[in-house]
Amino acid sequence: MSVVTVKDKSFETYLDEATIQKRIKELAAKINTDYSGKKPLFIAILNGSFMFASDLFKHITIEAELSFIKLASYKGMKSSGNVVTSIGMDDDLFGKEVIIVEDIVDTGKTLYSFLPKLMHQQPKSLKIATLLHKSEATEYPLQLDYIGFVIPNKFVVGYGLDYDGLGRNLKEIYQLV
Repeated sequence: MSVVTVKDKSFETYLDEATIQKRIKELAAKINTDYSGKKPLFIAILNGSFMFASDLFKHITIEAELSFIKLASYKGMKSSGNVVTSIGMDDDLFGKEVIIVEDIVDTGKTLYSFLPKLMHQQPKSLKIATLLHKSEATEYPLQLDYIGFVIPNKFVVGYGLDYDGLGRNLKEIYQLV
């Protein structure tokens, strides 16, 4: 187990690269099966999900599209409580099979605030794929359809997740010591 310092905090290895990649392949296989004969639109939520979305999409063998939207609710190590849409999405969702790709769901506020905007566009279906779920921290009712890992309510960085913008480039996921 290794320890890294990001900004002013120490983090220890929580999920290694091989474990993350194995689970992503399993999620992709399930999605490929569930969406066989369909053409889903994956909407990846930036910035955190970029690595997960990229690696997941590499294993999607069905016809599919990928789009990005930027939402934010974190400042430092705590949720600000406000969901900000920084980059809007220009895809028409009417009648489409949509899969939201999220890096982590903790309180659930970001997705809970965003989903009505998507549902207003009347997609045929809407599912959520998240790499990490802090089930102990979840405060908002969400149906998470594809979950990589359920993790404890500890702050994590790496593999796209950041601490004040730093640590996203780490290949593994680290938790606060």
